[in-house]
Amino acid sequence: MHTATTHHYDFIIAGSGCAGLSLLYQMITNGVLEHKSVLVIDPSDKTENDRTWCYWEKEPGPFESIVHHRWNTLDFFGPDLHRRIQLQEYSYKMIKGINFYEYVLNKARQHTGVTFSQAAVTSLTVANGVAVAETPTGVYTAEYLFNSTSLLQPTMTITDTLLQHFTGWVVQTPEPAFDPTVGTLMDFRIEQKDGATFMYVLPTSETTALVEYTLFSPAVLKKQQYEQELRAYLKDTLLLKEYQISEQEYGVIPMTLQQFAKHHQRHIINIGTAGGHTKASSGYTFQFVQQHVADIVRNIGMNKHPLAGQSFRKKVFDWYDRTLLEVLLSGRMDGREVFTTMFEKIPGEKILSFLANESSWIDDLHIMSSLPTTKFFPAGFKQLFS
Repeated sequence: MHTATTHHYDFIIAGSGCAGLSLLYQMITNGVLEHKSVLVIDPSDKTENDRTWCYWEKEPGPFESIVHHRWNTLDFFGPDLHRRIQLQEYSYKMIKGINFYEYVLNKARQHTGVTFSQAAVTSLTVANGVAVAETPTGVYTAEYLFNSTSLLQPTMTITDTLLQHFTGWVVQTPEPAFDPTVGTLMDFRIEQKDGATFMYVLPTSETTALVEYTLFSPAVLKKQQYEQELRAYLKDTLLLKEYQISEQEYGVIPMTLQQFAKHHQRHIINIGTAGGHTKASSGYTFQFVQQHVADIVRNIGMNKHPLAGQSFRKKVFDWYDRTLLEVLLSGRMDGREVFTTMFEKIPGEKILSFLANESSWIDDLHIMSSLPTTKFFPAGFKQLFS
């Protein structure tokens, strides 16, 4: 079938971003790789600080030791609204990409069953009951392949998908300018001409903060547009006269009504965004990835198929997400209206719980009743039967 030599492993992880390395870490720390082999394929060597993950959780998670900073107080700003959220159950946390990569890769280097291939995956197929990954440098097979590349993603269009796209700067000031105990979760006090648009500001010291310009819209902007808006916000809202940009990041996350396949012929398991584990209504990913890979590793440890079934509660949250996305795509309400309405009427930590898929049925009802039924009911009905 193939002219190149084929190398076989017990597992293959295609893509070493958040999902791929989180899965690898869980495999190592839970003993799944004892007497087993895994190949990790990615064209990047993960030596740059190319992104930041922010998330909230109640209990310390698997990456607690590399949390760069945490906040127990968050601000939300609407056009005429300021809500200060004092977290009681949750802690809002930041992990820097480079710390995450180094932490997992150092663990992996101590394990003889882990092999890395720095190459791009060009093809993913299933043949003769095994998963097959092709790269320019080799052909590899495994009983199970975990895919976080874009190769098997559905076709997305502007009618069913918004993009969450963002540019972030880590800015440093010569004099104290920030309160490192308070993070800005969303600041909608900026122009909305390109779609739902907000800033978030996460200070890690009195002189350092990550400031990020984020949009939910059908298309990305030109680089200079993000930079222009960031400079205006730093000058007009944060009132910074002097600052240096020490780090930059850029990202695009799909928020889509399209259904992502959970697997391909049961031997290729999609993980991360490729498996639909980016929250459709908000773009949040990190914690959902951790939950999914923990389920995978638990099943492997019990000699079951890696893919866990979807609970009824998870299906309900997916329906909530699709309903909100339908509202945004249809133009019934814009993102600033939706989030400002919620934060005006509902305690902030209840909203975080809802966005984390951890709210109670009663909290769900309170949140849904805070939003206009004439706009959400038709969208929910449509998505219930789509």
